[in-house]
Amino acid sequence: MIHEEPLLSVGIYQREAETRGVLNGRFVLPDKTAISGEFAVRPSEGRLVLTGSEGRELARGPEIRLVPEGNATFTLRGVTIGINFHWERKEDETFEGGLRLLPNADGTITAINDAGVEQYLKSVISSEMSATAPLELLRAHAITSRSWLVAMLERQKRFKNVGGPARRGRETADEIVRWYDREDHQLFDVCADDHCQRYHGITKIISPAAAQAVQDTRGVFLVHDGGICDARYSKSCGGRSEKFASAWEDVSVPYLESVSDAAAEHPLIASEEAAEQWVRSSPVAYCNTNDGDILRQVLPSFDQETTDFYRWRVAYTQEEIAALLRKRSGIDFGDVRRLEPLQRGSSGRIMRLRIVGSRRTVVVGKELEIRRWLSSSHLYSSAFVVRTDEAAGGVPAKFTLHGAGWGHGVGFCQIGAAVMAAKGFEAEAIVKHYFRGAELRKLY
Repeated sequence: MIHEEPLLSVGIYQREAETRGVLNGRFVLPDKTAISGEFAVRPSEGRLVLTGSEGRELARGPEIRLVPEGNATFTLRGVTIGINFHWERKEDETFEGGLRLLPNADGTITAINDAGVEQYLKSVISSEMSATAPLELLRAHAITSRSWLVAMLERQKRFKNVGGPARRGRETADEIVRWYDREDHQLFDVCADDHCQRYHGITKIISPAAAQAVQDTRGVFLVHDGGICDARYSKSCGGRSEKFASAWEDVSVPYLESVSDAAAEHPLIASEEAAEQWVRSSPVAYCNTNDGDILRQVLPSFDQETTDFYRWRVAYTQEEIAALLRKRSGIDFGDVRRLEPLQRGSSGRIMRLRIVGSRRTVVVGKELEIRRWLSSSHLYSSAFVVRTDEAAGGVPAKFTLHGAGWGHGVGFCQIGAAVMAAKGFEAEAIVKHYFRGAELRKLY
């Protein structure tokens, strides 16, 4: 395990045609030239060209590296956030630390922010949670995010030593099973979007509470069996968290098993009948809340646009679902006859779903791939049951999905943790509720 604060590289975006922004203070190029103000970077013959506010060329090379002096920051124009999610949008975003710009083979640009782990976490906590969130929630989230981040960095080092990450999926003519993880990035350690952890720099001013939570827990990690915990989290587990293997590799992670998100124990979802009963009801759980005061405290403004996170409903006509599956999977199923869950995790999330069509029948998994195929962005979760309205000839005219939760559901449940904090639970009790058997240890 580590003994000092790591440095990391954060990918703000990839494959942009150009970069525009503002250097808020003095930044230094490798040749010691100091610049500030408006700037633009464009690809040119496999290299990058940096120009200032008046269009004068300031630097040209295989990369552009800018190091801040003092408290200088930089702003990037039109950064896309919420990529492929229902609230995707563009915003100007401001960051501390260094800026690196790299050319891609396709003539686009990758922007990278170099920052220390603790500096990064102040932004993550402010980006993931509202500035008014309870301090114990922010402390719990800081511990969780720090643990996941450094466990991921350590895993990346291991993969580099053995020639790359393990295979993530299996595909045959009749079955497509895929999963996605954070070390998929090649040019940087983590991205700035929900694929890794939300990181908006200091765009929305870092709250004193978030800064205090990170400082209070500086260097504190969840550990288990001599290693830092791969502490996953999602927005709402839907009443019961999910086990690791439902979303990623087929391995058992002792501190990432399914737990009841309630003071009372909810049973594991062990059958289709149990899944139907679970999803179509609204059991008591920490994340089962419509308390506007709590939600406003813990959810950033764009997340507050989503109010049906605990139990939700999506409906498609036959034409809509056939077209959606053709677009999202690349497979022409013809008329969609049935959506058949073949394997569920303990929270009810589907791991393998059989799609029966008049032209093709294919099994798809794991949970994120199912969510991608059945939505133009991402379905809230794969914990759903299906109702069909039959038409003439036995072909369903309409599919209605009744679902539970928001996200993969593994590990820390953000809304559940928020309610626990509002009820007076301290940070240590919150993280130990979700990561059973883990302990806290200060490593630097």
